[in-house]
Amino acid sequence: MTDSSSGQPQVSRRQLVKFAGVGATFVAAGSVAAPAQADSAQERGSRNRSWRAGDHHVHSEYSGEFDTSVTPPRFHKGADAVYPIVTNAIMAKNFGLTWAMCTDHGGPTHSRVNLEQAYPDLLLSRKLVPEVLQFWGMEFDAPALDHHTLMIPRHDDEAKMLFELESRFAKRDAFPNDPGRDTEAKMVEFLKAAKDMRQKPLVIAHHAARSATGLGVYGQDTPREFRNGNDAAPDVYVGFEGSPGHQAGPLVGGARGGYGSHPTYGGFDQMTARVGGLWDSLLGEGRRWWITATSDSHVHWTRGGTDFWPGEYSKTYVHARQDYADIMDGLRNGRIFVTTGDLVTGLDVTASNRGKKAAVGENLTVRRRDRNDVEIEICFRPSKGKNGNGVRPEIRRVDLIVGEITGPNANRDADTNPTTKVVARFGPDQWRRDGDEYYVRHTLRDVQTNLYARVRGTGTNEDEPLADGKESPWDDLWFYSNPVFVHRV
Repeated sequence: MTDSSSGQPQVSRRQLVKFAGVGATFVAAGSVAAPAQADSAQERGSRNRSWRAGDHHVHSEYSGEFDTSVTPPRFHKGADAVYPIVTNAIMAKNFGLTWAMCTDHGGPTHSRVNLEQAYPDLLLSRKLVPEVLQFWGMEFDAPALDHHTLMIPRHDDEAKMLFELESRFAKRDAFPNDPGRDTEAKMVEFLKAAKDMRQKPLVIAHHAARSATGLGVYGQDTPREFRNGNDAAPDVYVGFEGSPGHQAGPLVGGARGGYGSHPTYGGFDQMTARVGGLWDSLLGEGRRWWITATSDSHVHWTRGGTDFWPGEYSKTYVHARQDYADIMDGLRNGRIFVTTGDLVTGLDVTASNRGKKAAVGENLTVRRRDRNDVEIEICFRPSKGKNGNGVRPEIRRVDLIVGEITGPNANRDADTNPTTKVVARFGPDQWRRDGDEYYVRHTLRDVQTNLYARVRGTGTNEDEPLADGKESPWDDLWFYSNPVFVHRV
């Protein structure tokens, strides 16, 4: 079956179930076409960067279990996630991803499993599916916190680098168990060690509020811990999942994201979804703290799990060249937007003043003696084809959100920024079309403070994302940009 808008083979639901089987992996590898690359309208400057979709939180059969009745513990594959690394890469390729990352669970002596068993499979997968840049790393058992992405830069010693960090700092890697590994001081020690490495990794928090019991009633991950970690390694510890994985939960009677105690909002974690909430509190301090969206794929929902394939529902777009270093640079520096259900395939947000311009992740400097109006331009590209649900999604509204940057907050537990507001909402009658792209412009008049601007859009009629229940995730789609900053000097 071919999608007429892109010319790409589309995999039917029946084929998806087939591809979930290990035996079909190599058949699938030969039958799935590479995703179309972003066209020249999305290119920015001479560096040939474009928006490239990916997923930094994908599990393979190496998320297994350990028999600790023997010494050393004996590892068994496939207990928690079931697919070979190459199967995940094939499905990522099919759903339009150009980069992905294997992030398996740890456990006692898992650092050696990664080094001796999983890493060779990753190298093979890179050869079999070269169209997808496949990063090495893990779902790190962060001391005193919930799981985190630990993303290793692509280089000759990447396997040794992960082994060093996991064996020294992952709270579950020690055998016998070492309670001293599970402290915030150990997390800060880990981040400082990572920061001092010549090849710096990236650390991004997973499902940050999944253990929260109410709105602003946090569990394993707290505002204080995010601030302390970001202070220790601001160019390593750079954000959290705005939209967590396990989004197919409602299709099998569960909760979106596995958020059983307090729900997501429009598929997004409360720390991101609440305007003026924790994310805005961190941005209001001037922190470069970014959001992403992932699948957290373990087992596809048609096979008894609660997950979509990588790229089937959630995508993290990075503005980068198709190489490992630039993808990682884009993640580190916030050249990111996220979407669910393929609402958009491109989203540019720029701030300009007197001929100077800044995009997401960047800073626009406005001189006090100059005219202080700042022009915000939003350019978005709706999907031209059908999404993973077999329909072409429709955007109904785009919101511009602005907050003030007031500097460090003495309250390390703060989770609000009262200055953050939705300053404008734009419907289809306010968009200007130019080819496949739509434009919205808004002027921030007489800017007197440091600020940031970010963008949100939806296919729903909700002014603010509502707490999620059992509705289909395909009926509740949103996209978010990361911020562009404006500073007065």
